[in-house]
Amino acid sequence: MDITESEKLDVQNFIRSLNLRDSIVVVEGRRDEEALKKLGFSGNICQFHSFHGLVKFVDYALQYESLIILLDSDRKGAYLTKRLISQLAHRMKVDLSFRRKLTVITKGKACHIEDLFLYYGTR
Repeated sequence: MDITESEKLDVQNFIRSLNLRDSIVVVEGRRDEEALKKLGFSGNICQFHSFHGLVKFVDYALQYESLIILLDSDRKGAYLTKRLISQLAHRMKVDLSFRRKLTVITKGKACHIEDLFLYYGTR
């Protein structure tokens, strides 16, 4: 995959803007969380799959005011995103804008959050 320096810089700026939010970020699994942390994400993050079910995750998420969904752009991620929205949208703020921004920044190259490993570093 061919990644430009400009794209790497845009991803770093994306992570900085994500760090400024007082929300919890949900990703699918461990590798997704590791990729965000390697890029410098230092905020609240949780792995959806560590909760072993939607109900347990919803109970946990409700302790926060807002949730940023950064699930993968594949079929499974889209399905989980719809389920989360249906369960949480009327109970807390659910933010999908960061996922859309990430798709634009990476030009669709990073379908999985763990693919962000490829954007690590500027040189």
